[in-house]
Amino acid sequence: TVSGAPKIRAMEIIEELEPTKRGPYAGAVGYISFSGNMDMCINIRTVVVSRHRAFVQAGAGIVADSNPVYEYEETCNKARAMMKAIELAEQGLE
Repeated sequence: TVSGAPKIRAMEIIEELEPTKRGPYAGAVGYISFSGNMDMCINIRTVVVSRHRAFVQAGAGIVADSNPVYEYEETCNKARAMMKAIELAEQGLE
């Protein structure tokens, strides 16, 4: 659902249109413990910190009847929440 369907063509289009690699965004994140427990999720809201810089990635689920304006607003709201978390972390607030 994150890259679209048909899968191979959707990934080719993403490669053509997006200027940088997605990194961990839209991939699986989780753990498998030594006792056999597992917890996984799709990484759809992401902050990657590298060399004292934070990179924020967010997206929305676009389907046939999606309203582009609402989807854009949803994406901005998701990113805004992460930007606020970064701001608070920089201020040393918990």
